[in-house]
Amino acid sequence: MSGHSKWSQIKRQKGVNDVKRGASFTKMGREISVAARAGGGDQDGNFRLRLAVERARAVNMPLDTIKRAIEKATGGGEGEQFEEIVYEGYGPGGVAILIETATDNKNRTAAEVRSVLTKAGGALAGAGSVAWQFEPRGVITLPEGGNTEELELIAIDAGADDVDSSGEQVEVYTRPQDLEAVRRSLEKAGIKIESAEMSMSPKNTVELDASKARQALRLVDLLEDLDDVQRVTANFEIPEELLAEVGA
Repeated sequence: MSGHSKWSQIKRQKGVNDVKRGASFTKMGREISVAARAGGGDQDGNFRLRLAVERARAVNMPLDTIKRAIEKATGGGEGEQFEEIVYEGYGPGGVAILIETATDNKNRTAAEVRSVLTKAGGALAGAGSVAWQFEPRGVITLPEGGNTEELELIAIDAGADDVDSSGEQVEVYTRPQDLEAVRRSLEKAGIKIESAEMSMSPKNTVELDASKARQALRLVDLLEDLDDVQRVTANFEIPEELLAEVGA
């Protein structure tokens, strides 16, 4: 598992303040809008929309707000239309970074992403420079507790590619096309699911010393603070001492 994945777990566990929660609602609203516009407003027939709605509910986004986002995206009327753009970049220590965005002004978004990267010791890269270092995967997160060996066996039997139980949570990895089927199988087996989403996983990771890792973590945070940024994925490992420090 990449160090950034562990960092994401830590941030989920620590929770978010009111300002961050508002930012999450903004990002979730955009994700729901993009999914609904692309595949329609029926969650049963639009797996991506169903995942987006579930993620929104996980951060306590009100149902009325979710409904309005879907209606605005599928109603055919005026309103913001968001375009998905993935930026590629490098961070401290040569870390590869993917920055997934949903924007109604790509010139503004590109300028903001470039500015953050530059100020934090990174650089914007050309298309294809970084993307080859990542691969799409489904990720199902299970809460801690229970018999991890049994969970691993059930997940593999359900069609999962891999299971990581080394952290405080169990993460089940699937091929993108198998995410929904594996999730349903786990639910039928009575296993509680904390989250299920599509992600980009690094094929290989870069080990950083504590100083460079702090810089890389700071860069990820600054990028995630941008309204247009939906998700940031990087390929660095966090030293154990720093992992314990940020998770305290």
